[in-house]
Formats: sequence, structure tokens, C-alpha cells
Amino acid sequence: MWFYLLLGIFFIIIGLAVHVLKLHFLISGYNTMSKEKKTNVDTAGLGRLMGIYSYFNGGVFIIMSILLALGFKPVNAPAIVIFVISTVFLLIKAQRYDGNIYDKDGKLRKGAGKEFIIPAVIGVVTLVFIGVLVFFSSQSTKVTVLEEGLEIHGMYGDVYTWESIRSVELILELPTIEIRTNGSALGSNLKGHFRTTELGSVKLFVDTKKPPFIFLETDEGAIIFNLKNEEETQEIFKMILERKV
Repeated sequence: MWFYLLLGIFFIIIGLAVHVLKLHFLISGYNTMSKEKKTNVDTAGLGRLMGIYSYFNGGVFIIMSILLALGFKPVNAPAIVIFVISTVFLLIKAQRYDGNIYDKDGKLRKGAGKEFIIPAVIGVVTLVFIGVLVFFSSQSTKVTVLEEGLEIHGMYGDVYTWESIRSVELILELPTIEIRTNGSALGSNLKGHFRTTELGSVKLFVDTKKPPFIFLETDEGAIIFNLKNEEETQEIFKMILERKV
């Protein structure tokens, strides 16, 4: 909750600083221009654009913090996607206020097209990254029982040796999740590191809508996972029990 609240306040402060207080030196790219080039930039329009971008994202993050404070568990992915898409839009739209790229009639100056290469590359790479992240985050957890231990595949996965697994338990409910610390949360699919009320830091590989869940207490900490359906989860649980007996 506090993370999103502070992030939201930070964005709004930046927006006010650039838009209202006219502290244009805070704008990345503009602050490194020569004095000559700065005179060709529409700082009022650029500052307004930066302000709208900052207010909008600040508002999204504050809403997330309010929902968490009220006991709701909003999905993190939409906020992240909104932030990334708005940032790509900002990078592209900001070029319109640069008189070094566009003339007073709004036409692209000769040879200025190359200025769009970096924003375009950033935009494409970002969208591809989001697509890959969404794809892999939405996949069911895959687990392999090896001679040396249990392998959980995919992002944040690892091999947990039988010696490192202290106990195993089948649970019907997940601990109360407070915040994602390093992972992905796409709908009911949670993968990575999360902080919980009851257990503290936990690594999750779960679809929250498909109990039961396998709880492992290991030398590396608590691990909770399930597979694409109850039958597969039960089967892996039995195989783990046989190895630990």
C-alpha cells in the first residue's frame, strides 16, 4: 500500500514541478540540450504534457494504494501496463514540442526523422517485453520430479533438492498476500516473490482460483505452487511425499 501511495505522490509532485512551477530542467532530454536548441522547444506545451502524464500515473498508483487499504487485492499488471504504454506515448508525443524536429507549421524538418528512432525502438522493445511477460505469466506452473530434487520451471523457478525441503503440506487456502516484491501478478496467476501477513516473504507459483496448493518449507524459504488442475497438483504432492518418506 505505502509503496503505491509514495509512488503516486512522487509522480504528482514531479507533475506540479514541471507543469506549474516551470522547472523544465527536470525534463529528461531537454536538460541536456544546448542553449541554442532549448530556445526552439515549446516548454509550455511540453510541461503541460509532462504534467498530464505525471498526474495520470500518480492518480493510478494512489487508487491502487486506496484499494489495498480498503482490503481489496487489485491486480498489479494493469497498472504496470498503463504506466508503460503512457510512457511510450509520452516519448513519442514529446517530439511534437521540439522545434528542432518540427517547424512552426508542424511539419517534420528535413533529416529530423532520425530523432524518432530511439523512441520507436524503446516503444517496440517495451511492447515486446510486455507481451512476453504476459504470455509466460499466464502459463500454468510446470514441475518435474528429478532424482536430486524438485524442479519448478519458468520465471523465478529453480531446483530444490530433497535435502533442502524440510516439510511439505497440501493447503486449501493461500496466506494473506500484502504486496508483490519481485514477480508478476497477472489476474489469478502469481509468480515470484510476495510478502504475506502470516509467513512473511514467500515465493509463489500459483493460480489462486485453482486450489489446493502445495506448501514447501525449504532452506531457501517458503514455496507455494499448484498445477493446472487439482488432479495434477494432488499427483505431484503424492510423488513428493514418497521422496520425503
